[in-house]
Amino acid sequence: MSPTDPSATKPFPVAVPHKPLAVWLAGTIGWDDYLSMSERLAGEVAGPHGRNPTLVICELEPCITIGRLGSRGDVRLSDDDLRSRRLAVRFTGRGGGAVLHGSGQVVVAAFVSLDDLGLTPHDIGRYIALFQEGIGRAILSVRCGSAVRRPGLHGIFGRTGLLAAMGIAVRRGVACHGAFINVCPSLDLHHRIDAIPTGGRWTTAARPSTMGSIEADVQRRVRLQDARTAVVQNLADVFAFSRTHINAGFPYVIRSHAAHQPEVVNRVG
Repeated sequence: MSPTDPSATKPFPVAVPHKPLAVWLAGTIGWDDYLSMSERLAGEVAGPHGRNPTLVICELEPCITIGRLGSRGDVRLSDDDLRSRRLAVRFTGRGGGAVLHGSGQVVVAAFVSLDDLGLTPHDIGRYIALFQEGIGRAILSVRCGSAVRRPGLHGIFGRTGLLAAMGIAVRRGVACHGAFINVCPSLDLHHRIDAIPTGGRWTTAARPSTMGSIEADVQRRVRLQDARTAVVQNLADVFAFSRTHINAGFPYVIRSHAAHQPEVVNRVG
């Protein structure tokens, strides 16, 4: 099968959400604080009277996370290299593989009860398709014409590699986490992280297993704020939210040394 344009299909939800989408345009956060925030949000959006569907757009402090499909072998850096660069490696219950985080990458974290979208826990594939549709359209809207999907793989791909890595989990009917979009990071270390687990049939010399970036694809400057705006607009559109509330900052006070809460998920998309 040939690559598909993210805008070529329109897997619209079965119902218009009756709750507004709460969007938080936030700053930079450490992984432990992000995880604590995620656990709290996942719990609060559950149930018919829970928090409104919440979308957090932020950046992560430099680290490497490895999802359920990845392994330490996907990180082609020695322990000494990691220590010298002060890069922690964290295993997490989200979907997807290994992802390097840091400056120039937009983290798109959604926390929404599937019931609020008119979906059931059995519709997680539909949710992922909708989410990817929104991310793909956002990338195309910043004039990146190379954004495509690959059959059998999650994520949005470009000429330089994976532009948006997907990492979604479902916990008690609540979809958590989302995507990591490389807008304008330095790619040196990204080329040593196999974001697509090695051994995949898609990976060839012409189709790298590592992440590229939107800026490298288009060979011009791309602003982070333009990517953030595009993500909000397009995700709200594909999920048919009629109301969107935009907020600045994080949903909670972020404490740099917040106690780490164990991450628990019961199904991964």
